[in-house]
Amino acid sequence: MEMHPDFQRLARAERVARRMDNAVRIPFTRVTFGVDAVLGLVPGIGDAMAMLPSLYILQVANMAGAPRRLLGRMAWNIGMDFVIGLVPLVGDVLDIAYKANLRNVALLKAHVESRHAVLRDVAHGAGDNVVPLFPPQAAAGVPGAPRGPEPAVRAPGN
Repeated sequence: MEMHPDFQRLARAERVARRMDNAVRIPFTRVTFGVDAVLGLVPGIGDAMAMLPSLYILQVANMAGAPRRLLGRMAWNIGMDFVIGLVPLVGDVLDIAYKANLRNVALLKAHVESRHAVLRDVAHGAGDNVVPLFPPQAAAGVPGAPRGPEPAVRAPGN
């Protein structure tokens, strides 16, 4: 069985994120860094080049149908990574800790998995056996709550 394209793109995005943020482990520590940290050593241009794979991950999220709020959160992570990386030396150390690409892939993975879980449940009819927590009568008067059928309106004089 072939994987859905969203999961194929997610797997590619995960590989990119690992290379960018987690490719190398410093021996005898838990500290890892990737190409992003190495590129960040080159002032300005290195941080801009490191942003390209981050934008690829953002594009994958867009193609997977991520909502604007999620895309905004991911863009915030990319922006923070860029701004942190601009500070010489201290920014490079903080950049190793922030790992924006891994954060964004985790957000993307949660979105793709939840979206496909819902689609799978709908395809298998899981929604057919759902029992509402509150019957329409209990929700009367609650703004936005589902209501039963509207009463018939009588014409004047009837």
